Amino acid sequence: MYENGQGVRQDDAEVVKWFRKAAEQGLVEAQYNLGVMYAEGRGVRRDDAEAVKWFRQAAAQGLAQAQFNLGVLYENGQGVRRDDAE
Repeated sequence: MYENGQGVRQDDAEVVKWFRKAAEQGLVEAQYNLGVMYAEGRGVRRDDAEAVKWFRQAAAQGLAQAQFNLGVLYENGQGVRRDDAE
């Protein structure tokens, strides 16, 4: 709702708050989406290391898009030391 402004004013900071609550409880989609918010600086200050943290958790649960995004961050050395093998 807050992400798209459905019935409420669009509010990325509120989106991050709710994604975090769900992500901390292990919801893979929330972990991935929280990684996206940090990678793009939406609702939070851009933080590649924090994006890596959340993509890694989602990737560990088998979410292919998180695995891909994590690979891109390793390839570019964003939030982690560049590691082509990783």
